[in-house]
Amino acid sequence: MYEQTLYEIIEPIKKTTISRLNKGRKWEHGYNKEHDIIVLSQNGQIGEIYNIQGLHIALPKAPKNVYESKKKKWEQLEKPTILKKIKTIFDWKAYPEENKDQWYDYIDKEFDRRSSGFWFNNDGTPTYITGTHYMYLQWSKIDVGAPDFREANRLFFIFWEACKVDTRCYGMCYLKNRRSGFSFMSSAETVNLATISSDSRYGILSKSGADAKKMFTDKVVPISINYPFFFKPIQDGMDRPKSELAYRVPASKFTRKKIETNEKLGEIKGLDTTIDWKNTGDNSYDGEKLALLVHDESGKWERPDNILNNWRVTKTCLRLGSRIIGKCMMGSTSNSLDKGGNNFKKLYNDSDVTRRNRNGQTKSGLYSLFVPMEWNFEGFIDEFGQPVFSTPESEVCGPDGELIDIGVVDHWQNEVDGLKDDQDGLNEFYRQFPRTTEHAFRDETKNSIFNLVKIYEQIDYNEGIGNDAVISTGNFQWENGIKDSRVIFYPDPKGRFKISWTPPPNLQNNVIVKNGVRYPGNEHMGCFGCDSYDISGTVDGRGSNGALHGLTKFSMEDAPANSFFLEYVARPQTAEMFFEDVLMACVFYGMPILAENNKPRLLYYIRRRGYRGFSMNRPDKVWNKLSVAEKEVGGIPNSSEDIKQAHAAAIEMYINDHVGHIGDGNYGTMYFNRTLNDWAKFDINKRTKFDAAISSGLAVMGCNRHLYRPNAKVEKPKLNISISKYNNAGGVSKIIKQ
Repeated sequence: MYEQTLYEIIEPIKKTTISRLNKGRKWEHGYNKEHDIIVLSQNGQIGEIYNIQGLHIALPKAPKNVYESKKKKWEQLEKPTILKKIKTIFDWKAYPEENKDQWYDYIDKEFDRRSSGFWFNNDGTPTYITGTHYMYLQWSKIDVGAPDFREANRLFFIFWEACKVDTRCYGMCYLKNRRSGFSFMSSAETVNLATISSDSRYGILSKSGADAKKMFTDKVVPISINYPFFFKPIQDGMDRPKSELAYRVPASKFTRKKIETNEKLGEIKGLDTTIDWKNTGDNSYDGEKLALLVHDESGKWERPDNILNNWRVTKTCLRLGSRIIGKCMMGSTSNSLDKGGNNFKKLYNDSDVTRRNRNGQTKSGLYSLFVPMEWNFEGFIDEFGQPVFSTPESEVCGPDGELIDIGVVDHWQNEVDGLKDDQDGLNEFYRQFPRTTEHAFRDETKNSIFNLVKIYEQIDYNEGIGNDAVISTGNFQWENGIKDSRVIFYPDPKGRFKISWTPPPNLQNNVIVKNGVRYPGNEHMGCFGCDSYDISGTVDGRGSNGALHGLTKFSMEDAPANSFFLEYVARPQTAEMFFEDVLMACVFYGMPILAENNKPRLLYYIRRRGYRGFSMNRPDKVWNKLSVAEKEVGGIPNSSEDIKQAHAAAIEMYINDHVGHIGDGNYGTMYFNRTLNDWAKFDINKRTKFDAAISSGLAVMGCNRHLYRPNAKVEKPKLNISISKYNNAGGVSKIIKQ
């Protein structure tokens, strides 16, 4: 059975504390720093607290009496027929005064629901929806008429409401699947906010100007037109404008009104609020002040347009100094990485709510939200708006009464199985209907020099088993802070190291000392590879990461054979911190390290600390052929074309033998998806961009150094270092014969 992980109900605060503050109605609307929660309630009382991908959101307390429709599910509340005939506030003014009184309570209730949200009984469960969600369901007209209630959209709007009321947040970065309704939901929110705001501007951007215009004319304008008169401000211009929707009093209206009723000019007021769209570009809305920016299809901006550059510009439109005065509603599926997807991926990752600066903000200022496709896939939502994850054992009907006889997960898997012989088609399906963020940012296969089918098989396998359960995150430290003693691993969710195996206690810290020099005692078990850096800081702050990988080889010890067990890709504040991290990992595992010597500070650091015995010499030369520097500190150069080719060939060899499906239903034990993705994108002509690929390849070379051993009778070794090229079309990669 499928287990959802999109959200959970948590209890981070003592029940007695909640009860006490509820009694006094002490919970203030917005971010509560003391308890690190975002309070959506406007009456001082909270109920359940949701954890939605790291964001803790307190819902209002459920009332004693919850609305219940005849079918015990969401249905639009009855709209008075008489009020439907009233189209504008001027029609309402002309309506007989004696007939107005009966509708004031109804209108007040609608305004209250718009602000505070709405509770209804959904299949026996009291269910809360935000005011924005209520306006979407009750009063927004979309392409199919009235929207369906969906649990996925309920969680989306709850998350969005938290973004709105959190003063630290610039908005949301929503990673979605196709046909999830984001365009309509964001359009509905635009109209909802614009019709209650004065002197404000609302903007729309998309992957092209034509798309932004279409969203404006086909979604925003119809929703505005179909609002009831009591929600609809006075509008200037055409009923169906093409470029700007202006909620202000037209000059002609002033004149006519003054003539017909002798009313003073100042008695008729408009909001002076506009909604418009802009052509796609880095500087769209530059210099403007926005209350809301809708960013549709942000993951599909292609060169020369860059979503990262645009966000740096438009972010300033949402603030005055340090105060955030507007929000961004960003949502998209992702293109392939070289067609805008990579920039959106970076923006999404920079919006992780669990990683904040000292101001409490994410790197981008946005909050990221990913809703897996199984939550919001057309045709697999039951009549109560709940996703049908698993194939039902009894009859389940959809909103229109259609029978749902298969679960969405099974249906999705059947689609995937049918695309196994078309890797690019499969990757496109993953991007459009992702179950994980790995799926959402799956790249095309055409440019890879490695067997991508095996790489993606391994990534999918890792996602399936939940590789986070296999991997521990943490840091290494010297015991009691005493250097050169014992190294201990401390779990830490924010740690720099990811490990999948630790040696048994008797093999930990296995260091041999000879003539004052320390040597690795577990050299027979494995090796580290390292891509180092020399400079602590860079001018632009964009220096490459340091990378370290640990790999085992076959041994008689209690250790998995041919398995990557450690991944480190980070850039600590100083280079010395990185060097110490590397050294501690080597000591803890008692294994040597093969590092590039073109950035020699790491190697000199290891030698200075008395660990020269841990630094491997280049395996392709005998001792007397090494340079003076190589004899002094070890390492291997990266400038030699032979070494570059041998390095790539080492990765290729490992992938073919130990990654993906390896027969009899078994899969490789390479659990580090970051490294796998680095292999997938690896370009031998641009090696510096791939820190993880460099260090992991060196680890493979170090574990297989006998393959590179020169023939003592020949001064210059002749190595078979050719790299196979693959045709990745179809389900099985085929070697291209050269």
